[in-house]
Amino acid sequence: MRTLEITSPLDRPLSQEAVDARIARMTGRRDLQAVVVKRSIDARKEPVYRYRVDVYGPDGRYEPAAPAPYNDVHGAEPVIVVGAGPAGMFAAVKLLTLGLRPIVLERGKDVHARKFDMAKLSREGLVDPDSNYCYGEGGAGAFSDGKLYTRSTKRGDNIEVLLRLVEFGASPDILIDAHPHVGSDKLPGVVENLRKCVVEHGGEYHFGQRVVSISKDAGGRFTVTTAVGDRFVAKAVILASGHSARDIYEMLSASGGLLEAKGFALGVRAEHPQSLINKAQFHGQWHPGMPAAEYSFVVQSGGRGVFSFCMCPGGVLVPSSTEPETVVLNGMSNSARNSRWANAGLIVQIQPEDIPGDSPFRVLDFQQKVERDMYKAVREVSPESNPMAAPAQRLTDFCEGRLSASLPESSYHPGAVSVRLDKVLPQAVTSRLRDALPQVKIRGYYSSEALLLGVESRTSSPIRIPRDPQTLSYVSAEGLFPCGEGAGYSGGIVSSAIDGMRAAEAARKLISGE
Repeated sequence: MRTLEITSPLDRPLSQEAVDARIARMTGRRDLQAVVVKRSIDARKEPVYRYRVDVYGPDGRYEPAAPAPYNDVHGAEPVIVVGAGPAGMFAAVKLLTLGLRPIVLERGKDVHARKFDMAKLSREGLVDPDSNYCYGEGGAGAFSDGKLYTRSTKRGDNIEVLLRLVEFGASPDILIDAHPHVGSDKLPGVVENLRKCVVEHGGEYHFGQRVVSISKDAGGRFTVTTAVGDRFVAKAVILASGHSARDIYEMLSASGGLLEAKGFALGVRAEHPQSLINKAQFHGQWHPGMPAAEYSFVVQSGGRGVFSFCMCPGGVLVPSSTEPETVVLNGMSNSARNSRWANAGLIVQIQPEDIPGDSPFRVLDFQQKVERDMYKAVREVSPESNPMAAPAQRLTDFCEGRLSASLPESSYHPGAVSVRLDKVLPQAVTSRLRDALPQVKIRGYYSSEALLLGVESRTSSPIRIPRDPQTLSYVSAEGLFPCGEGAGYSGGIVSSAIDGMRAAEAARKLISGE
């Protein structure tokens, strides 16, 4: 096997047949097998797709990876999975391959039903605390873009996650793209197909089941009780409740469980015209048919990182509040990434030592206060606005400390209200953003056309649920396996899915007595 590189224009990606033909011309042989292992955008000069191709001879054919087969688990030993976000879903799928029966408890609704609650949230500002952009089947990732940028394998096998996503309906392109992306329009179908697979093989899904207590008896079995009074019993529980399930932290603390304050990041959502980003990143060479340009940056300010987060080219902004009288934003893109706007979180690192006190809830309380401050700031200026309307300021006005006399058009449906956002954010966040934004080395980024909206605060969990590094059990309850973003051990769809699969393996070891 040897590796070759080929390129193609951005508006003309190569099919497998075209790759085969190019390799045949380069080598003078037609008996070779060409396998594209990576496709990335190279915009250093003329923007092109750059392909890395592994080429195999007749005596060394490529065998594609295949994840483990599923077992029929009707009647098998149950494992309770709390939460149907990426960690919970992939834990459930992994349990099938291990011969265990997943019982998935999700506080929200199925992936299609929750769309109606998200529409009410956007149109009327009505927050359903159990069904919104964060809660419900698929978790926050199902309706916030579906980026799969994690390529790290230090926690587990990311290729298994990608192969499963393709199996359930994602484009095979995610297996080779340097920045794989499913799209918020495609993910609901993928999520539904995954659930159908779990149920068809003997697993269970239960919606509208917000967990209110987890207890363990003298025999080592857990009883999980939900808000509607249902009880589920198993030897192992996988806790995959997501980074916004504040009531889960309170439940664990009330029962004497240990929690730790954890750093996270907080800031604003920045929205630019996508045409501005295209022009800057592709050196003025973008034209219709080419993909929407992305960007990322990291700047240090005052001993803390200031960086872009969850960049959504050709995307829109959406409300992500899970509680009334708070304002939280997120971004999403459909698979075509064809809206007129580019958005990204611009966030500042917050560490536990930045916040006085010793309570494990102090960082979470800080996060929640900022979200409430955003709501109050809009109410003071425009009480008749949609309850999810966001305080906003032109980027240049934010950095120069003045109220924006007008605001540019935005994709954010609940609306933007001109507010001194620089005064509503914590002073340390404002000062670091002001220092960092003029340093961003993207032509035209520092612009009055750019709009900053608050607040981007659900970047990761501000609490960690400590677990044993070997067994992955919660240190306060052996057999309870906290995982994913809500436990403080991942960030994003792929890393959360990997962590959920690790929790499933740990549950198997516990049940088998290994």
